[in-house]
Amino acid sequence: MKIVFSSRFVKEYRNLSKSIQILTDKQLRFLAIDFRHPSLRVKKVQGVDAIFEGRVTRSYRFTFHFEEDALVLRRVGEHDKTLKNP
Repeated sequence: MKIVFSSRFVKEYRNLSKSIQILTDKQLRFLAIDFRHPSLRVKKVQGVDAIFEGRVTRSYRFTFHFEEDALVLRRVGEHDKTLKNP
């Protein structure tokens, strides 16, 4: 499956610390292989249709949705901030 990075995701990714970027890269490699990989702990975002969250660390999440033949990465950052407006 093709992975597409939204401009918002790219901007937020660039603002992450280098250590969180490295952990995000690792999780995105798992996502590219299988979005159901256990370490991602993927689940639907509550109160929003068709948007999912994945885990980078305990405190950091990324969100995504599916669009035809692509997985679109929407946001990445601190848990509460990212999930407040996925």
